[in-house]
Amino acid sequence: MGDGSPLLMFCYGTLKRGERNHERYCSGFLRVEEAVVRGDVYDLPFGYPALVVPERSIHAFGTGDPTKDAQEQWRLGREPVLSPEGPRVFGEIFAFDDPESRLPALDCLEGFDPADASSHYRRVLLPIETNEGSGLLAWAYVVEESSGTYLPGGRWPP
Repeated sequence: MGDGSPLLMFCYGTLKRGERNHERYCSGFLRVEEAVVRGDVYDLPFGYPALVVPERSIHAFGTGDPTKDAQEQWRLGREPVLSPEGPRVFGEIFAFDDPESRLPALDCLEGFDPADASSHYRRVLLPIETNEGSGLLAWAYVVEESSGTYLPGGRWPP
């Protein structure tokens, strides 16, 4: 990426360690730690979750240019990041050094097409809180609204 900063991804569903898509899509990570994001998580009848976040917490929207998106995460994340108040969703934050191949693969899995406004998921840059209490920006896949089963504890699987 040129600046040496890793691509950060917040995963709250099938990409987490021990879940069905982790090995195929998240192997080769540089580091991983537990983290939370402000929002609501829903269990969908298809066997995976959906995250809904406040629009005000979105710092950027994913594009079709993985290198640009990784640079934007680094550029915006240099300042201290504060999370909005609200319910917490628990997941893991992964650091990767290969955004050029990693983001297209994850976008494909999540059905995210930046050129198609009707994509089920959007990839957005969100404030994430680590267990150590630090705030940073990471990419996550979110939906605008969900019709699934609300998970008040903020954890998937339920």
